[in-house]
Amino acid sequence: MVELEREAGVLLHLTSLPGRYGCGDLGSVAYEFVDFLQRAEQRIWQVLPLVPTSAGNSPYTSYSAFAGNPLLISFDALIDQGLLRDRDVVPLAELPRPRVDFGAFRTASDRLLRSAFEEFLSSASPSDWVELDDFTARHQFWLEDYALFMALVGRYGHAEWNRWDSKLARREPAALSTARHQLSREIRREQFVQWQFFQQWDRLKHYAHRRGVQIFGDAPIFVAYESADVWQQQRLFHLDDQGTRTVVAGVPPDYFAATGQLWGNPLYRWDVMADDGYQWWINRLRHSLAQFDLVRLDHFRGFESYWEIPAGAATAVEGRWVPGPGSKLFQAVSDQLGPVPIVAEDLGLITQAVTDLRDEWRFPGMRVLQFGFDDDEGGQFHRPHSYSEHCVAYTGTHDNDTLVGWYHSQQGGPIARRLLHYLQSSGQDIHRDAMQAVAESRAALVVFPLQDVLGLGGDARMNVPGTCDGNWQWRVLADQLTDPLAQQLAALARSGNRSAAPSRVDVPV
Repeated sequence: MVELEREAGVLLHLTSLPGRYGCGDLGSVAYEFVDFLQRAEQRIWQVLPLVPTSAGNSPYTSYSAFAGNPLLISFDALIDQGLLRDRDVVPLAELPRPRVDFGAFRTASDRLLRSAFEEFLSSASPSDWVELDDFTARHQFWLEDYALFMALVGRYGHAEWNRWDSKLARREPAALSTARHQLSREIRREQFVQWQFFQQWDRLKHYAHRRGVQIFGDAPIFVAYESADVWQQQRLFHLDDQGTRTVVAGVPPDYFAATGQLWGNPLYRWDVMADDGYQWWINRLRHSLAQFDLVRLDHFRGFESYWEIPAGAATAVEGRWVPGPGSKLFQAVSDQLGPVPIVAEDLGLITQAVTDLRDEWRFPGMRVLQFGFDDDEGGQFHRPHSYSEHCVAYTGTHDNDTLVGWYHSQQGGPIARRLLHYLQSSGQDIHRDAMQAVAESRAALVVFPLQDVLGLGGDARMNVPGTCDGNWQWRVLADQLTDPLAQQLAALARSGNRSAAPSRVDVPV
């Protein structure tokens, strides 16, 4: 039995934190944000995936489903360890701050992490080496191949592993052994970087717990083709003898996209995964639950059935529905991990079979206010008066426009009129009126994107699905996280009976 308490929280990805460098990180600003949440009587901090991002900078497209994002490492913490000097980070302080310039920041960050590693090699104590070796041993099941993969990415200049030397692409033991010997220094550096990330993350998580704040994480259903995961476990994916994808993931045509969405992720061979009791997924969820207190399982409907598209198709139209693992996967997870604190991302076109799978395992689903006003009847499900206790409710998600941006884009139209009528709002403080309605709903947990808390317009949007440029870059400014704002959030939590002493809502999973 896992309990969801009647609580409130804020959605803010770590890259969006403020700070003097070009990207949010795990340093002092993250601790200050936890303090802000505590003052605001918010008990949940929801983040996006913390994995190392690849092309497009999306946290949903990564080199690994297990590794941490080096861009989030605090350089101030490395200075405190004596691995960098103050003057080393001057180039980072000169980068733009209102939005993340990922290209410039990644270049500068990589150079500094290399410098920190070289300093570690020359100055580390025996106990430092023991700690690093202990970390690599505990994470060996993913770290060994991830470190080699990233070293090979550096050698070849790209992550398309099927274009590497064919013996390495096929993972022939002799070729792997030679590469590990030749790239031993680069491999050790990747291990060092991951050690630094997880040390810093664990310290932040423990600090949040001491302040009464739980961390709500995110696990994408699919992994990127250009990842250590697929290269390491090729038999678990639909690939041909050359390692090329034969079918890929996406979603079918719908109201929003006439030709559907062609994501391109390789699809799992669920039959092969079943042979060892879905151990890869069990390892992944165990790893996620060590990082987070609660995990959002992205694209939950894909576990019931998924849209399979032939590789090379121009659009998603050519796809078909294929049954997923369904309850067998979650039974295997439950058998090894016990009750797991999972939230099902059940947005989009959801069938009764998907709902039945979610309810069988008593996973809370999601409700999003912005989805509730497309028409007079069909959107009732996402209107606050209809929320059940067994859900997590939002004004919007990282994929939505901000509440204010969305309202202004609809102003004068039927959606805006329905919204104003429903909220009994003049529209002047539309974000606060919407948050109030969500906070006073029956939903066990409500989460507000920080952009909605601040009442920001569409220029603060985090992501526009289906686009590649300009996403994930928004950052909050330190002077926006004021005491009056914390007091407003605290008052909202109290009005919804979601503050320091919440009533409990039993949610068995």
